Amino acid sequence: MTRDIAVVAFAQTGHRRTSEELSEVEMLMPVLHEVLGETGLKTADIGFTCSGSSDYLAGRAFSFTLALDGVGAWPPISESHVEMDGAWALYEAWTKLLTGDADTALVYAYGKSSPGSVRDVLSRQLDPYYVAPLWPDSVALAALQAQALIDAGDTDEPALAAVGARSRAAAADNPHAQLRGPVPRGDYLVRPLRSGDCPPIGDGAAAVILAAGERARDLCARPAWIRGLDHRIEAHALGVRDLTDSPSTRLAAQRAGAFERPVDTAELHAPFASQEVVLRKALRLDDGVRVNPSGGALAANPVMAAGLVRIGEVAARIHRGESDRALAHATSGPCLQQNLVAVLEGDPR
Repeated sequence: MTRDIAVVAFAQTGHRRTSEELSEVEMLMPVLHEVLGETGLKTADIGFTCSGSSDYLAGRAFSFTLALDGVGAWPPISESHVEMDGAWALYEAWTKLLTGDADTALVYAYGKSSPGSVRDVLSRQLDPYYVAPLWPDSVALAALQAQALIDAGDTDEPALAAVGARSRAAAADNPHAQLRGPVPRGDYLVRPLRSGDCPPIGDGAAAVILAAGERARDLCARPAWIRGLDHRIEAHALGVRDLTDSPSTRLAAQRAGAFERPVDTAELHAPFASQEVVLRKALRLDDGVRVNPSGGALAANPVMAAGLVRIGEVAARIHRGESDRALAHATSGPCLQQNLVAVLEGDPR
């Protein structure tokens, strides 16, 4: 890398079970105004804009073009979009800034899961010939992974319950979380997963601003420098994978430099409690690392924005001086199929 690039601002919605009274643009605009306001920038000052969302959630093609109304129609902008979680939009923006084509970037992501059955919508990610016609939903597939972990002796149901309880307790201090404080573990959705082991369904949006070099220091008192960023993917066919491990996460972490020095904080995009077990092992996180102090995806899981939120949360902790070196993880696809790892650091104090 030839340029130092940092997250200099982060904003997100209060994540809710439903925002049916708001369009995607109306949900997104306050977040964009807030993140720009943190830096004093205007749309005209942004060198590159990139977004992440899903047409499947919106139920219409090229839905992201409507969201651009929230950015503003004038002046014309350099813009791109990924049909992925916003963490991958951040990866594209980071790459753009590395080339020197821009000094600042606005990255945003949003998703409304409330209008339909997100469990069925996510099944459209599966192999269209052999698996998708069977309509296995996202919770059923996560339950297969959880059972594989239990059978391997890596976890058990009380341990999964403890993950959920810890996450919701941590979310008590997060005003943006959808679920906060003690939450009953609930009934089985698909054994061995109970409702408390699974993410809430909800709507939300998030945005960050990236800046390079001295521009970052001008915009933020303590920038969160991106020291490494990488993403990898597992085989598409679930039957050829070991669901108790995540080699792609391990490789992404290695390429991002996560194993070079310890981190003090990690925000893991683990929508299911069982997936945190897999990620902790792949990322070599011990009890000395504070995991998901925001509550993580078990407290709020806006599909297509939850991964970007993980990066924003660790960046915000660095901005506030609560962390010095942190790891953020994002995932997409069934059973941790695609994984992105970012390592962020603050300037020495």
